[in-house]
Amino acid sequence: MPDGLDGRPRVLVVDDEKAIREMLAEFLGMEGYAVATAEDGVAAVNQLQKAEFDLVISDLKMPRMGGIALLEEIGKAAPSTVTVIMTGFGTVETAIDAMKRGAYDYVLKPFKLDEVVHVLNRGLEKQRMAAENMRLREAVSLYKVSEAIAASLSLDQVLETVAHSSIHELSADMSSTWLDDGEGGFFERQHLLGPDAPKGVDLGCIDPSAVLERLRSDNQLLEQGQSGVKYFSKAPAVPLVSLVAVPLRLSSGTSPTQPNRESRLVGFLASCSFSPNKRFDEGQRKLISLIASRAAAAIENARLYEDLQATFQQTIQGLAKAIDKMDRYTSGHSDRVAGYAVILAKSLGLPDDQIEIVRQSALMHDIGKIGCVLNLNKPGKLTVDEYEMFKKHPAYGRDILDPIKFLHPLIPGVHLHHERWDGRGYPLGMKGAEIPLIARIISVADTYDAMTSDRSYRRALPHAVALAEIKRCQSAQFDPDIANDFLAAIHSFRDQEQSTGKKVPG
Repeated sequence: MPDGLDGRPRVLVVDDEKAIREMLAEFLGMEGYAVATAEDGVAAVNQLQKAEFDLVISDLKMPRMGGIALLEEIGKAAPSTVTVIMTGFGTVETAIDAMKRGAYDYVLKPFKLDEVVHVLNRGLEKQRMAAENMRLREAVSLYKVSEAIAASLSLDQVLETVAHSSIHELSADMSSTWLDDGEGGFFERQHLLGPDAPKGVDLGCIDPSAVLERLRSDNQLLEQGQSGVKYFSKAPAVPLVSLVAVPLRLSSGTSPTQPNRESRLVGFLASCSFSPNKRFDEGQRKLISLIASRAAAAIENARLYEDLQATFQQTIQGLAKAIDKMDRYTSGHSDRVAGYAVILAKSLGLPDDQIEIVRQSALMHDIGKIGCVLNLNKPGKLTVDEYEMFKKHPAYGRDILDPIKFLHPLIPGVHLHHERWDGRGYPLGMKGAEIPLIARIISVADTYDAMTSDRSYRRALPHAVALAEIKRCQSAQFDPDIANDFLAAIHSFRDQEQSTGKKVPG
């Protein structure tokens, strides 16, 4: 049961008749309620601004402010408070209208005191059930958000989940996530507007310094009304109704790289309401704080993963450049093959993550040539022994990448890009669809670039000649479907490049 500081449920009795106020106050006090009184709606609003009440029982007709107007004020200031209207027989229809506006119930004057207690007890039970449902909903929401956050290593996805949770759980109009920049400053990394946010107006900009100063001092920020504007560097063009901000803080032991370090603030999440009927409460602040506490670790992990991905890309790029440095004729070959392979992979409709693997594998496809101690671009044909040595480079490439676990997805393209559709390729003599798709893609891209690039033993072939050769060799050297897709895709690509004035091979 909701209750006041002394453990009793708090009720505010509002009536312009002193005798009724005193009678109800005395009786309800004996029934275990903590009672306050007010002579009309204006006095009741003053009471509501000073203290919290579980219930309000109010007369319908009073001077200065009646029950209907008071009901509207309660909806703004204390929406979880249960309101009961007292009315005479002649105003029952008005009392029913009050229930449509949010009143829980009404009692008819003259009333029996035990009937009033019965209605108030039912109101308290309704309030208790609503609070339990809210806690259950919050627990379920927190679980779902925590699962979504924990399941992703993408910083964008983590921040998007947190922002959407803020908008949904708080019915917020704006969510703003700020992260540290690693140099002592903070920047807005995510900005999201709710479906009911004011349209076509400037909603201002959060002042990170002001928010952080408050969060560092007491770890929470919940402001109602225009007092929250002091936390904006640029004030919103519409009145601010409510502002909540919670820290994104790594607790001790959160960071995988520094498990024993002290708590560190990595950012904060701020949510705003500009809608008159949407005021954040302490329960919502606590919920969003719990979400933020789970998000902080996920944000740190996602950032570490991004750093790892950057290192991964730098490693691949460095290895690709090492290959191209082996001979001036092969300079840029790996980058071009990767570009053509991506064009083909996109035309095949592969998902983005697979396209990226194709690109990286194409960059690495000739890494095994590092193990071939011979001049592959000498004038004239290779000798039989030299060709046999050359044929070992796919296996060498596999051996070079195999000890590096995060490069394993690239191995099929590196190891098998010289296999042929008719089974006459190397190193394994695989045939048809048993050749991995990534290898079939790189095979076409590699061959096209080899034909359209200068070599020491011949000049680059014209584009049209290279396409004719690929068409001639489909179903023998190449997967026929992939060869046809490449012919169409490279044609569209060249048209697009030429339309922008860029130079293309052949």
